[in-house]
Amino acid sequence: MLGKVHSCAVVGLQGALVEVEVDISHGLPAFAIVGLPDAAVTEAKDRVRTAIKNSGCVFPMKRITVNLAPADLRKEGPAYDLPIAVGILLASEQIAAMAEDALFLGELGLDGAVRHTNGILSMVAAARDAGKSSVFVPANDAIEASLIDQVAVYPVEHLAQLLAHLRGDRIIQPFVPTGDPMIFEIPPGASDMADVRGQEHVKRALEVAASGAHNLLMSGPPGSGKTLLARATPSILPPMSAQEALEVTQVYSVSGLLGNENPLMRLRPFRSPHHTTSHAGLVGGGRWPRPGEISLAHRGVLFLDELPEFGQNVLEVLRQPLEDKIVTISRAQGSVTFPANFMLVAAMNPCPCGYYSDPARECVCTPSTITRYQKRLSGPLLDRIDIHVEVPRVDYEKLAGKGESEKSSDVRARVIAARAIQSQRFAGTNLTANSDMGPADIRRYCALDRSAEQLLKAAAQQLQLSARAYHRTLKLARTIADLAMSEAIGPAHLAEAIQYRPRIQS
Repeated sequence: MLGKVHSCAVVGLQGALVEVEVDISHGLPAFAIVGLPDAAVTEAKDRVRTAIKNSGCVFPMKRITVNLAPADLRKEGPAYDLPIAVGILLASEQIAAMAEDALFLGELGLDGAVRHTNGILSMVAAARDAGKSSVFVPANDAIEASLIDQVAVYPVEHLAQLLAHLRGDRIIQPFVPTGDPMIFEIPPGASDMADVRGQEHVKRALEVAASGAHNLLMSGPPGSGKTLLARATPSILPPMSAQEALEVTQVYSVSGLLGNENPLMRLRPFRSPHHTTSHAGLVGGGRWPRPGEISLAHRGVLFLDELPEFGQNVLEVLRQPLEDKIVTISRAQGSVTFPANFMLVAAMNPCPCGYYSDPARECVCTPSTITRYQKRLSGPLLDRIDIHVEVPRVDYEKLAGKGESEKSSDVRARVIAARAIQSQRFAGTNLTANSDMGPADIRRYCALDRSAEQLLKAAAQQLQLSARAYHRTLKLARTIADLAMSEAIGPAHLAEAIQYRPRIQS
């Protein structure tokens, strides 16, 4: 007899429905799974056989063929255990006919327990879009699945429990979330701007960067506070919108990085990979591509400390994601696209010893060594960074001073107000911050008066601004005007934006 149930695969970040067809025929006992399965799916044969026996059911000792359609879509992971088991029980007439609008997801333990599966959010979203009205998921994943509306989520703890529900003996009640999952929090334990003594101009640069989601590069000697300032950035970022939170949660769900208690990402990500990270670890990759650090930093901060220490080929792969806000990874089997709309915060020393141009300590590097060190960062990469700021040594008087610095909460309030202006400006578009604007948007929202145009013309000639740097300067000036609650971009706003450009182009 033939039994059919539905499950789902994940391709990149998107779900794709899979029909699980189970045929039981006479012949020598055999169990075959076809339809381009990976090793984890092939090993489901032993898990399913034992789970069915330990759930009080009979595993048919006949020829069993499981087809995962479409056959040209690769199936990977243990999420097919539960639908295969249900299909076998359906084909062997141990349960009645299944509804066509149900979806089954979950890994099976040998005792029949239904375990967590990665990518639940993407798969439930695909089920809703395909018109499915109910999904059966592991109980641990019910909160995550409930983030998708218009679908009834049934939490399953054990295969026997599911069979009792399908037979009508003990009905599983749909999961009803408690509380408001869309409440977003301030990062706990994040460094506070008040912890950093001095460096007021760097704090201002970070405030501007956070207000418009601009990229920022800090350069200065060791111990000047670059890392501490970068780690304080999450404390001044605005809370995510519900749509942004779902986007980030989807990335983390596919990567298997969500917690069972809090499946919705409530905080903007802060990723800080080590400089030994490979380019695949940074942008994503593998034979079957997975999100990298830049996608895990989506809608948040990617902090690259000791920027020149990263491999040059690793840094160069950042150029396209910084521009397009997405990363597309192509393999022989196909291409997948991951989101990568992150705010880059980077820190570096001006030379290998770190004390080039430091007034208190002599640099021991030769000019050729300094040149080679600084040329590890290509001109095209530096051109994509909106804010370049020097972080000098902090004086003793400031370090030992008793006065209080401005707290992150005060800065965050101004950042939220600036982002609110941008949300109103970009209402009805797919833009969320000033850094997302393209050339057409810049012409529309970044108009200059005559005096500001003259200032920008002089700066463009003196600093030899590229077309990209010209546009980024205008976007930065728009953010500074938003912080000042000004509709028009004035010469003062433009002057501050210009002074964040590097004086010497690589």
